[in-house]
Amino acid sequence: MTSYAAYGTNLDPALMGARCPHSPLQTTGWLTGWRLTFGGEEHGWDGALPTIVQDPLTAVFVAVYDVAPQDEPHLDEWESADTGLYRRTKVRVHTMTGDVVAWTYVLDAYEGGLPSAHLIGALANAAEAADAPEDYVGALRQRPCRSTGL
Repeated sequence: MTSYAAYGTNLDPALMGARCPHSPLQTTGWLTGWRLTFGGEEHGWDGALPTIVQDPLTAVFVAVYDVAPQDEPHLDEWESADTGLYRRTKVRVHTMTGDVVAWTYVLDAYEGGLPSAHLIGALANAAEAADAPEDYVGALRQRPCRSTGL
């Protein structure tokens, strides 16, 4: 098993359980020195796509999963890593019990553009399901977004 740090809709343990049934939630924590942003608007069907970029002044809430080998190809496909849109990178997650080295997905496109209101809602709901702090969830819900979309 390898550790995977989810910052998007995979934060939701129930959703991740449906996508990767052999990969349990290990813990939650923070990617310090990173920030959640959006990019690749030209690649998304409904606005810009979520990603993370290094930023020494911020942190991103994540859920860490133990990903089973049989789930890895499904996760790569779901996250469009199999097409080259996202790539894997290793990160250090700070948890209540110590640091964990995990991999996560980073968008291979330029930062910029607005996500859809639907995506912002899905990200906030997923963070809430993972027991992210209320101020983090609230900040997600307040992010600028496109008013059109689903």
